[in-house]
Amino acid sequence: MQTSLAWTALLMGLAGGPHCAAMCGAACAGVVRVAGAPRGMLQLQAGRLLGYTLAGALAAAAVQNLAWLAEQSAVLRPVWTLFHVAVLVWGGVLLVLARQPLWVDGAGRQIWARVRSRVAGRRWVLVAGAAWALMPCGLLYSALLVASLSGGPLDGALSMALFALGSSITLVAGPWLWLRLQAWRSPQRKDWGMRMAGAALAGVAVWALLHDMDPRVLEWCRSLW
Repeated sequence: MQTSLAWTALLMGLAGGPHCAAMCGAACAGVVRVAGAPRGMLQLQAGRLLGYTLAGALAAAAVQNLAWLAEQSAVLRPVWTLFHVAVLVWGGVLLVLARQPLWVDGAGRQIWARVRSRVAGRRWVLVAGAAWALMPCGLLYSALLVASLSGGPLDGALSMALFALGSSITLVAGPWLWLRLQAWRSPQRKDWGMRMAGAALAGVAVWALLHDMDPRVLEWCRSLW
């Protein structure tokens, strides 16, 4: 399953390309313009890779600890189940609405505004790229949720590294596309990646719920099928 989740994260990054170009193309162009291309782009993408990898490792470690606590204490097992239900709901929101919950968007924008003001400038491009992991983006948060379910810090780091690499393909071309191909900014293209990410996330959550389900309940469900 860990390998499947890593590939899922990569596909989310690739499929979310139009969304990334629409949401972050202008920001990438601004950062690269300050630092100068191509050096600025290389620093920005290296920072993104570092930030996403660390975020994936932390998310996976946190969820791994929660899983361990749930295994050790029957009281915490419902919390583990509710976490997967929350992931399923998140995926459903992205699939149906093609956007993240508004309260998450607001909180993410506040954090990003504070971080961005502190990493502006030519010398801080690498740090700005790492801080991209705090960008208020439903696609990014969904990839982090996938990474958190991957099994451990190394698996989570790998998942987010692949997501960063997949999405960087479009972001590297983003500044150029932003100026020349306005079709990439269309809402329809931008929504594709979000909906696909929601479907992938919901599928991962359903698998996790079935995997953790009591064998007797699972057998009863199978009997109904």
